[in-house]
Amino acid sequence: MVKSIYLDYAASREPNPSSIHELGVAAKKKLEKTRGDVASVLNARPEEIIFTSGGTESNNLAIQGIVYTAGELGVKNFTSVPHIVTTNIEHPSVLETCRLLERRGLAEVSIVPVEENGIVDPKKIRKKIKKNTVLVSVMYTNNEIGTIQPIREIAKEIRHYKKTITYKLEPRTYPIFHTDAVQAVNYLDLNVEKLGVDLLSLSGSKIAGAGRVGVLYKKKSVPLQNIFGGGDQEQGLRPGTENLPAILKFSSALTETRKIKEKESKRLMKLRDYFLVKLEHSHILKNIGMLVNGDHENRLPNIVSITFPKIPSDLLVIELSAQGIMCSSKSACKSASGEGSYVIKALRPGVDPEIGALRFSLGGDTAKKDIDYTIRILSKILTKLKKWYT
Repeated sequence: MVKSIYLDYAASREPNPSSIHELGVAAKKKLEKTRGDVASVLNARPEEIIFTSGGTESNNLAIQGIVYTAGELGVKNFTSVPHIVTTNIEHPSVLETCRLLERRGLAEVSIVPVEENGIVDPKKIRKKIKKNTVLVSVMYTNNEIGTIQPIREIAKEIRHYKKTITYKLEPRTYPIFHTDAVQAVNYLDLNVEKLGVDLLSLSGSKIAGAGRVGVLYKKKSVPLQNIFGGGDQEQGLRPGTENLPAILKFSSALTETRKIKEKESKRLMKLRDYFLVKLEHSHILKNIGMLVNGDHENRLPNIVSITFPKIPSDLLVIELSAQGIMCSSKSACKSASGEGSYVIKALRPGVDPEIGALRFSLGGDTAKKDIDYTIRILSKILTKLKKWYT
């Protein structure tokens, strides 16, 4: 038996899947098997799976990649720059990327407001589509209020639009449909064929036991170019050595998560509803005028979003944290901005988004006793704070 001596540290500390020696080839086989495993969860082809560093990069690759491709190819029938349609409650990695492209003069952006329940009307999305629309990006589920968007219905509207047009944008018929499914991965159907999407983003950060890695599903026919220079990894769309250990952890965790999806969803739904009932029956919370944010039916089983008018959100988060309860007032990606939640503002234009919005998100370790303790502590905190803020 020949002894294996590793002298390729300049390529990578761990065997590099791009190397042609024995360990590199073995790493490549593991990578491709994992790609196939992830593809099977999405009902996709292995070559339609692109590994990234996380959800933010996946969203950026989808949005910028489509816009750059359309602009570079000189798509016919454009009277202006490529056009994007999205909503006003998307994750910052979608909204801010769209705004960045618009500021640079590379794209035109139409932002469709959601209804009061946090759900967008598919027909309003359809009305914003025009000749130079290359991309529609609507999140599967909202990360702050948990509402589930009608992705299948939006896909249907886009298909109907494509059937009615008398022109074809080259090299494929636009618009492309992208969904950010980062928050949906543990609970909802990810079958890309049933959803009717062309691009779908995932992140390992929301899956128990997964590595810090992301995925972009790209339908084979979708024209997409990379957004930064480098090597030709991931079909030339994501330069840089693949993080194989993290990818392997992600695939394994994703498979396990999908096995318990229905059981865990039911468990968390019961806890979520119990939480809401306890909140609504609390005398002190009712007197302060608690509001429940988002649709009461079409939402994730693990998110409870509430607003207490007149009491600062960040103060509530800090007070709860001091008692061992960790929650948030908005997306973690915007927590350092010092601004209120734009998602809550979209739902309640007349309510100061810096006032009273809290997100409680439940998970695998959450138990009924945790809910009871949270209600008890929250009531005490509000009893104290209402003297100064109500």
